[in-house]
Amino acid sequence: MLLGSVATVAQPATFGALTLGATSMSGALSGSTGGNTSLPAIVSNRDRHGRNCLGYGDPNPDHTLILQKPAAKLRLAIATGGSNMTIVVAGANGVFRCGDSGILEDGDWQTGTYQVWVGTVEPNKSRNYRLTVQGNE
Repeated sequence: MLLGSVATVAQPATFGALTLGATSMSGALSGSTGGNTSLPAIVSNRDRHGRNCLGYGDPNPDHTLILQKPAAKLRLAIATGGSNMTIVVAGANGVFRCGDSGILEDGDWQTGTYQVWVGTVEPNKSRNYRLTVQGNE
């Protein structure tokens, strides 16, 4: 599973990148999801805390998150107007973080590049969304 994950992380993001740390630890990006690729099959069935990774999306990551300095805590939240969404984040060091119900909160984010997938609970359910990221140094 890890070999496939490493190859996936190298894929370009579909909807762009967000860089945090130089002047701000928050920002937002927009995109659309609705693929039929199982996100756990791309990265891992469980994240670093043992939480299940869930959802369906596109094989390529939706966004790239670049941290120019470490963050003690990051909160990623998806707004879609009521749809239940999932988030999967893969770090260059092979660490995965997963969230459901449209929110992922986790600590100890190191400087580096992260790939972010936004997913739907059911395959092929197209949704436009806004992803906001807020962090603490």
